[in-house]
Amino acid sequence: MSDGVLPRVTPRSSLRARLRNFEPITLLWLLLAAVLLVLVAFPLIKLLISSFETREGVFTLGNYATAYGRARYIDALFNSLKLGALSASIAVLLAVPMAWAVSRTDMPGKGFTWAMVMAAFVMPPYLGAVGWILLAGPNSGFLNITWRAITGASDPLFNVYSFAGLATVIALHSFPLVFIFVKSALDLVSSEMEDAANILGAGTFATMRKVTLPLVWPAILGGFIIVFLETIALFGTPAIIGIPARINVVTTQLWQFFEYPVRMEVAAAYAMPLLLITIAMIGVQKLMLSRKGFVSQTGKGGERRQIKLGAWRWALFGWCGLVGTLSVLLPLLVLLQASFAKAWGRGLSLDNLTIRNYRLLLFEHEMALTSVWNTIWFSAAAATIALVLALLVAYIAVRRLSRFADALGFLAMAPFVIPGIVMAIGFYAAYASPPLALYGTALLIILAFAARFLPIAYANANAAMRAVHPEMEEAVRILGGGRLTAIRHVTAPLVKKALLGGWLIVFIVASRELSAAVFLVGPRTRTMSVLLYDLSEAGNFEVLAAFGGILLVVTMVFVAIGMKLAGRDFMLRRH
Repeated sequence: MSDGVLPRVTPRSSLRARLRNFEPITLLWLLLAAVLLVLVAFPLIKLLISSFETREGVFTLGNYATAYGRARYIDALFNSLKLGALSASIAVLLAVPMAWAVSRTDMPGKGFTWAMVMAAFVMPPYLGAVGWILLAGPNSGFLNITWRAITGASDPLFNVYSFAGLATVIALHSFPLVFIFVKSALDLVSSEMEDAANILGAGTFATMRKVTLPLVWPAILGGFIIVFLETIALFGTPAIIGIPARINVVTTQLWQFFEYPVRMEVAAAYAMPLLLITIAMIGVQKLMLSRKGFVSQTGKGGERRQIKLGAWRWALFGWCGLVGTLSVLLPLLVLLQASFAKAWGRGLSLDNLTIRNYRLLLFEHEMALTSVWNTIWFSAAAATIALVLALLVAYIAVRRLSRFADALGFLAMAPFVIPGIVMAIGFYAAYASPPLALYGTALLIILAFAARFLPIAYANANAAMRAVHPEMEEAVRILGGGRLTAIRHVTAPLVKKALLGGWLIVFIVASRELSAAVFLVGPRTRTMSVLLYDLSEAGNFEVLAAFGGILLVVTMVFVAIGMKLAGRDFMLRRH
């Protein structure tokens, strides 16, 4: 038997074999990592470096000394923390009974409740704040005028220009976040444990308090933390209500650092606590949940029956109706009245009606239509960029195609723990000055929006990718197709509906974004949200209400498209 002779492998043949097996998509992974570094990592690194530098690039701690050297600045930080805690607490009180009623009981009007939650979610918070100024302004708000007319009292019934008023207005437009978390968790709880409590003598409400709600405590805590973090990073409502009320918070103080002369280095130092607080709150949530197990053994699916409340179901529906009225119906009605009024304080009368406010915006105002166009195409471009990046990263992470998959997924989700206003200042620090000098350009705003809402797109794409079994792609590859062919002809068609829903969500939230946009827009790149804020500073509430109506129409058009193409609840799904 003769020995076999192995073929000689030369470096040239080895290189040729590598090139033959090389997939072009590998270059895409490298490009993707570079893009994520530019969009997410570099602005944050530049923000951190800027907080320790003078304008000349010399290392200093003076920025931190200036940022925290005045009692006013420190008070603003504590005001933000108190405002976040109070707003989140009110949002939980509003949302948890509604979520329990819709998920677990026979309460009537569930469709109405869902519609109110959707409307509160879609309505921009700063527009709701304007509505509540018209309703609860201490001197000329409609509710206070009515109260004085009925009772003869001299003091107002409500005062929106107060700390409690500001917190309540924020909560009325952030409670949908808690509702979505808690209802999704309640939908998974079996009725068996509630039945056991009832057998042992517990009533309906005792069972809800001692059995049902403890099982969904993680969702309640998660909703509380999300609303808290959204509140401390919110700019529009604290600026519209808080500045006239002399309530200074971190976001409005940061805005003052950007007034002439711009003190970007001080703003960078002052923004750091927002980032640290956000990271700390996420850590606290994980720590609290790790100390206690929250598991419901429901068997194979578990049975879920609606709880019959009897007459109490009408009381619960009344609560849901009250929340919907305060968060949506009253602000919308007063904004509608003001938009068609010559003077909103004169109330409803034929001689007070006019369409001049809309005519001014549509045919005479130099920036109104431009801002509408800017909003649509900035948001569309940002949603497209975010979704493409999210889909590629999700594909790598779910299919485990790279040893760096987890790092890419982390970068895609990192903006979730970065307040939007901090992200905007990071983009300003990284790209506003020469050599790029992108301040005020459409490109900078689009990239900032894409980075800001990348986690929304990634969560959506990740859930969609997990629903597609990899064996379907492997079948294409066995038949000779490459990975890109499998993605194009198999994966993409299967996930297109979910991705369309993700694109529309990013588009809608980007179209109403103010906290990031207000720091980055230029004279010709103003968005509708920024122009609304400019109009609020001018105090022309009639024109402001009309422009808010135009923004809501634009938003609702895209919500309707989403409902038609991706399902009625596409904005309220929790992946």
